[in-house]
Amino acid sequence: MKIEFYLNNEKKKIDIEASIRLLDVLREDFGLTSVKEGCGEGECGACVVLVNGKAMNSCMIPAGSIIGKSIVTLEGYKNTDRYKAIETGFMEAGSVQCGFCTPGFVMATESLLNQNPNPTDEEIKEGLSGNLCRCTGYNMIIQGVRLAIRKGAGLW
Repeated sequence: MKIEFYLNNEKKKIDIEASIRLLDVLREDFGLTSVKEGCGEGECGACVVLVNGKAMNSCMIPAGSIIGKSIVTLEGYKNTDRYKAIETGFMEAGSVQCGFCTPGFVMATESLLNQNPNPTDEEIKEGLSGNLCRCTGYNMIIQGVRLAIRKGAGLW
């Protein structure tokens, strides 16, 4: 099946089986390694990408369902001012340790702040609830989001 979609703001066309997971297409066909497989069941958030601006687990998305949609990975997002605010906030709060979960948390944070630029701590917890971290404990990540909001004031 020929699938056309936008990947990191570039139009892409690929001939693949419609049932292949978006996660596998992104990693294997496009070499985008920020998208990681953790659980493969949509529970850990390591594979989060933005689909039309909304955080989604790419391990749960069949490639046939992305026709005409916009997919953004960390590779496409990292050159934005919004990313720089999140990166700075996470670094200053010590939100990053091993780094495996970080791309998913960054993309989930972007999705959250795009929908709600000034969330409460409870709204941050809910917005990031699909992401798991085994290193930091979630308080440092919540603090990182809070710092990102301040660093990126007016960006969302």
